[in-house]
Amino acid sequence: MIVSKLLSLIHHFKTTIFNIKKMNNLSNKVAVVTGGNSGIGYAAAKELIAQGAQVVITGRNKQSVETAATELGATGIVADQSKIDQIDQLALAVKEKFGKVDVLFLNAGLAAFSPVETATEEHYDALMNLNVKGVYFTVQKFLPILNDGGSIIFNASVNAVLGMPDSSVYAASKAAVLSLNKVLARELATRKIRVNAISPGPVATPLYGKLGLEQEQVDGFGTVLGQRILLNRFGRPEEIANVVRFLASDDASFITGTEITVDGGLTVNAVIY
Repeated sequence: MIVSKLLSLIHHFKTTIFNIKKMNNLSNKVAVVTGGNSGIGYAAAKELIAQGAQVVITGRNKQSVETAATELGATGIVADQSKIDQIDQLALAVKEKFGKVDVLFLNAGLAAFSPVETATEEHYDALMNLNVKGVYFTVQKFLPILNDGGSIIFNASVNAVLGMPDSSVYAASKAAVLSLNKVLARELATRKIRVNAISPGPVATPLYGKLGLEQEQVDGFGTVLGQRILLNRFGRPEEIANVVRFLASDDASFITGTEITVDGGLTVNAVIY
């Protein structure tokens, strides 16, 4: 009887310790989340912190970054990803404070839409500078302080493959990110750095308001698009954050060069009108 109880207590103790380790599997890790002041980036930063990581968030709006950093318990640094000099300053600031980085989640980006007939050079440059050039050079500038065995995660989009009208430049920018994902996975394999991409479908974030749409338009768009999503709803930022946490952790230690689509089944039912 006593032996049985003792064995039961030992098992319970081991299970508890295991669960604690699983719940904090990013302890002693440093993560950088670009565009971490709202939406998917904010949710990802919150989840990484919950898993024990020290997190740096970035954004272009000083007040928004400071507010988010305070709420999250993160380090906030104002940086515009489309400007190379600010990426340099960001990498230097992170190096001075933390020395090394383990996780780089390249979430910051711009979504803007235009039919090809009326697309302007400004429209093209704004998207490509932030979504491609900025992403590319952020990786480059952080490589010297990214630990061997670290994780790079790109936030791409199902728009890269859907062929949705009016999304030509945005889709091209995200397709470029998916190409980078595969190439950099090969280049950085010698350092055991894992490189992966997440391609979300429609996610309920402040993005749609930033596009200048009224709430009624957003609701209408969501209703129509929701009919094409097999799960009949938009995703939640927290659902994307769960995938970020997985890819950032040792649970994904044998995954690199992969795109994980998180879209509720939209690309299975891909025709959009």
